[in-house]
Amino acid sequence: MLKFTIDTGKCIRCGQCAADCPTRIITTSDGLPAIPAEKEAACYRCQHCLAICPTAALSILGRLPEASRPLAGAYPDPDNLETLIKGRRSVRLYLDENLEPALLQRLLEVAWHAPTGINSRQVRLTVVDDRDKLAAFREQIMAGLSRLVRDGELPEGLGFFADFVRLWEDKGVDTLFRGAPHFLVASAPQEVVSPLPDCLIALSYFELFAQANGVGTVWDGLAKIAIDTLLPETRQILGIPEDHLIGYAMAFGRPAVSYARTVQHGPALIHRI
Repeated sequence: MLKFTIDTGKCIRCGQCAADCPTRIITTSDGLPAIPAEKEAACYRCQHCLAICPTAALSILGRLPEASRPLAGAYPDPDNLETLIKGRRSVRLYLDENLEPALLQRLLEVAWHAPTGINSRQVRLTVVDDRDKLAAFREQIMAGLSRLVRDGELPEGLGFFADFVRLWEDKGVDTLFRGAPHFLVASAPQEVVSPLPDCLIALSYFELFAQANGVGTVWDGLAKIAIDTLLPETRQILGIPEDHLIGYAMAFGRPAVSYARTVQHGPALIHRI
């Protein structure tokens, strides 16, 4: 059930909800917006109708408009947003402390609002939310990699993982997780239309919102390879469903380093038609 309801006292019959509906299932033939029962299955559940209603007259999926954030005048300054994007850095030095639970939950909740193909919203965010848990997981990963090195079972092209094991065992240098207190894996069911892009977009949103909150991040391809390719049994430790594609992984936490300015990449690779 879509629970599509209209507050007749607020509705001004502007028709914007019907015009903006991606699947065109909202009708206004009787003046007020409605969704015929036989068309409910075609709803994307995108909530465009709730978002566009200028008088907060429309509710869908049990979501009340007053529970949403107003957009007028609330967007960030474009120059500040540009600085955030250009100033984003991959952080590889972290403080040995957990994030506050409320902040961590907020980062994940906001990131989960990232767009997905046909609004499938099936990205699963698997998070190691405590530094001690990540330390234990790191030990398991390193022990598994050490076994692969010892038995000569590293696949062709991935022999450099032996160097990471050696650095860890000899000097305690954590190349895989960079000493971060937290770890995040984005995965999605393989049968959705765009599992890999959905995961990458979600992590991109997470990264930018994290850095806006003073939290450092690093795209962790090495850990992703270790989990997904070299030691696939560790997927079970993380509780990642068997039918999920792992999009990517990210380590994060409070940075132990502070950057003073943006860098200067470019010129941009742009091809105009």
